[in-house]
Amino acid sequence: MVDVEEKDTVVIGAGPGGYVAAIRAAELGQKVTVIEKSDSLGGVCLNVGCVPSKALIQAGHRLRHAEHSELYGITTGNISLDFTKLQAWKDSSVIQRMTGGVKMLLKKHKVEVIYGEAFLDNNNQLRVMDPGPRQFMDNGGGHTIKFNNLILATGSRPIEIKGFKFGGRIIDSTGLLNIKELPKDLVIVGGGYIGTELAGAFADLGSNVTILEGTSQIIPNFERSMVSIVEKHLKEKGIKIVTNAMAKNAKDNGDNVEVTYEVDGKAEVIKTDYVMVSVGRKPNTDNFGLEMTDVKLTDRGLVETDEQGRTSVDNIFAVGDITSGPALAHKAFFQAKTAAGAISGKKTANDYIGVPSVCFNDPEMASVGLTEAEAKEKKLDIKVGKFPFAGNARAVSVDSTDGFVKLISDKKTGTILGGQVVGPNASDLISELSVAVNCQLNEEDLALTIHPHPTLGEPIQEAADILIGYPTNI
Repeated sequence: MVDVEEKDTVVIGAGPGGYVAAIRAAELGQKVTVIEKSDSLGGVCLNVGCVPSKALIQAGHRLRHAEHSELYGITTGNISLDFTKLQAWKDSSVIQRMTGGVKMLLKKHKVEVIYGEAFLDNNNQLRVMDPGPRQFMDNGGGHTIKFNNLILATGSRPIEIKGFKFGGRIIDSTGLLNIKELPKDLVIVGGGYIGTELAGAFADLGSNVTILEGTSQIIPNFERSMVSIVEKHLKEKGIKIVTNAMAKNAKDNGDNVEVTYEVDGKAEVIKTDYVMVSVGRKPNTDNFGLEMTDVKLTDRGLVETDEQGRTSVDNIFAVGDITSGPALAHKAFFQAKTAAGAISGKKTANDYIGVPSVCFNDPEMASVGLTEAEAKEKKLDIKVGKFPFAGNARAVSVDSTDGFVKLISDKKTGTILGGQVVGPNASDLISELSVAVNCQLNEEDLALTIHPHPTLGEPIQEAADILIGYPTNI
């Protein structure tokens, strides 16, 4: 006879969606249990994704600035990089600090954490197996839990493509972030968010980087006018960008790897220290028993949900990368709070108009709501206000004048429909535009809001001034 333990709300996965869902559910009075199959809390984002990558990006910026400070009258001596020390700082001072914070927050909210791998038996029951290969015993195996409510937050994983089996010198983004030595030469297959961010970071740190992108443009999710600025800076760092390149295979020779790719039908071979493949991510909706439930999936393997994150099973919810929409941690944060509220009977909803997206290149790019091209595709009657950072005193003083702020508004009502920023601190500036889009503010709301001077936020007001027909500094 198998002992069955009954739980109130169970969350599978302790990444951005999972731990936030657990905390909010506990705050709303639910008794919460989190099941995490790794030995660390925080998921991909905190451990091997967005947070550690930004640490390396920042280190690369500091090294590059130190080496190129002549403009400010600063003369430096010999500058060197201790890559081992950099990785140790990233692991201890960044990752461990952040994951430790998550552990503390879960403990504070009296959330039970079980380290193990969850496997669903049906719509109301699961088993927790020891991490690693499952050992199913005659009685079903594992620790059996019956739950009242379940939140799925299992995240995603890198896609492995044919001819590039991960292992040795053929790595994914996790492997590159944890590499023990700075590669002299690095090939990156995939010029999207992750590929170009890490390309810029490792070029700043001293690697010779080549990007192989299968489409006609790197970072295809952003407008060409924005990407062209980033592309110029990547090339200034010495990065070789090959577009319309079809990656065919990689041969690991032990001390190097040979990458074969094809452009316009012609095969090319490049020898490198490592090749990182970053061509997208796959939702983790397989291998934990979803087929044993009545939860419905899309043809892309994503979980179908309503506006509260509820699946086709009333007591099972899903958040984060396994749901439709952009695979972004901040989207998972929002969905997690919505799902936890729904379980408690709150009238929550994932009713956002736009989710801000950010690419931490040099310079940064960010977008929320509609782009100019998307608005035109919808045949909307719009106005466009665009202000360059070259006309901003703060940008000039920090020698970062490439880029612009662009606002899209409805010509009749003046409602802000979208906004894009490429330039210094775009990742921070997009928050104001996210408020404008999601609260459906009017162009005058931004134009009549006093922005401090001299700051990088002023171009938002300047772009709004253009929308209302009274430009000042252009």
